Amino acid sequence: MVDLVIYDVIVVGSGPAGLTAAVYCGRALLKTLVVAGVVPGGQLMLTTEVENFPGFEEPILGPDLIQRMRKQAERFRAEFVQDDATEADFKTRPLKVKTANETYEANAVIIATGASAKWLGLDSETRLRGRGVSNCATCDGFFFRGKDTVTVGGGDVAIEDTIFLTKFVNHATIVHRRDQLRASKILQERAFKNSKISFVWDSVVEEILGEQKVEGVRIRNVKTGKQDMLKCDGVFIAIGHQPNTAIFQGQVELDRKGYIVTREGTATNVEGVFAAGDVRDFHYRQAVTAAGDGCRAAMDAEDYLEEKGLRAQ
Repeated sequence: MVDLVIYDVIVVGSGPAGLTAAVYCGRALLKTLVVAGVVPGGQLMLTTEVENFPGFEEPILGPDLIQRMRKQAERFRAEFVQDDATEADFKTRPLKVKTANETYEANAVIIATGASAKWLGLDSETRLRGRGVSNCATCDGFFFRGKDTVTVGGGDVAIEDTIFLTKFVNHATIVHRRDQLRASKILQERAFKNSKISFVWDSVVEEILGEQKVEGVRIRNVKTGKQDMLKCDGVFIAIGHQPNTAIFQGQVELDRKGYIVTREGTATNVEGVFAAGDVRDFHYRQAVTAAGDGCRAAMDAEDYLEEKGLRAQ
């Protein structure tokens, strides 16, 4: 065991929300620990060029943006643990966050563990990720101007993403494993009326084609077994996200999809515990909104510590 240290704030997660929270906590002179994870950085680590984060005239690689944020947090003396949080105990005080090897304690915790995109699980999908395979139309749609794309999914996210893509692409095809969409009726109507969108029903993508970049997809009809190929330049996987909240079940309130429920800013139902970014936001899911949320959570945590007289001297 390390010598017992009670931190002002433990930030769990090291994506834009967690790192921004660490910057603000550090600048407020709060003793801050970031449990960054074995694979730190969140979904930006899987992103190539980022063009929509303010302050960068030229595109910046996702991992480079994360590295700059981390260095900024370290400048304000935030400490980092390169390990995964495996358990949380918010029922006793101080609050506890455990990793495989240590237990860390703090008077406030900011949960910024994000959400993970659900993928198809194809080897070709993994190989071509960032080379035409994406899970974020808002982030990457701009790169497919005048090209043809395929969206996999049939819910609100898939339809919203595809409608957004039609601002840029030549044509977008939605591949759905059922014979009708699950999306809300108003979104369905908009998609059906959009001349740039077509549908392939009762079908699944079995392989994404291409060596260095996406060149098409191989699909299979789930009713007939017939296989076919669609040429395309990009594939957007829109089958949902899973919030990374498993270790917080029974510790803070979660909604039916597993996202953390917050009230009065970023506060959870547990005193001293706050949540920021995609772990509570299932709508926007942008690096810049996550960063803004991290700022709010840090300020909420600082206010809480001051109000309760728990700030370390």
